[in-house]
Amino acid sequence: MPSFIHFHGDLPTLLRRRWQGPQPLPHNSERAASIKDVVEAFGVPHTEVGALEVDTIEVDFSHPIDHPCRIEVWPQAAPWRVAEPCLLRPTPLPRLAFVADVNVSKLGRLLRMAGFDVAADPGLSDAELAWLSAREERLLLTKDRGLLRRKVVQFGRAIRATDPLEQLREVIELLAIHDRIRPFSRCLACNTPLTPVAKGEIVHLLEPLTKKYYSTFSRCPGCAKIYWSGSHVEKMQDMLAKAQ
Repeated sequence: MPSFIHFHGDLPTLLRRRWQGPQPLPHNSERAASIKDVVEAFGVPHTEVGALEVDTIEVDFSHPIDHPCRIEVWPQAAPWRVAEPCLLRPTPLPRLAFVADVNVSKLGRLLRMAGFDVAADPGLSDAELAWLSAREERLLLTKDRGLLRRKVVQFGRAIRATDPLEQLREVIELLAIHDRIRPFSRCLACNTPLTPVAKGEIVHLLEPLTKKYYSTFSRCPGCAKIYWSGSHVEKMQDMLAKAQ
């Protein structure tokens, strides 16, 4: 007699092609395995799971599946409180910080634009990205489900949307962080928080028109890049407004 596993919400869109179809799905439970391994065998990364039930009892990722049963797999639901402990993730994130891989690089830049801490390096391998997310306790953003299935990754999101603005909206809504947006408070190039700087200190570095028309500036302590509220800022503000 097989077990049956039911993926709820939008989790069926993450299943391997052979399993995409009517729910629930049969599972051979003769060979013992943790429920985490069972779920990921169907293609769904553990990072996408918000709750697990076996025969109506809520369980954690280590629960063994070694007899016929009914498994319910629920997605992460908004708002996802990553700073609060739960059964599946008893050790929460100490702060909200992200790492974005190369296939969502535009999303990473938009999140920085909104003032969030986002580590990003297109030269990192999958293994390095996974370890960075674990070592610095960052939520890993990617469209690579294989990357999210790595054991060391505790917090992550398989981004569903394809358009970068829609991706930004997806993350903001999932984490309910509308009230934490601080536009243009972080360097877009190196992620360092910006600090105000007097015009007199940097006037010799400015182009003539910038020097003439602008008086308020910020500078990055990390890479020394200078920022001011030019027309490009209005365009960025419009983008952030659309994402909210």
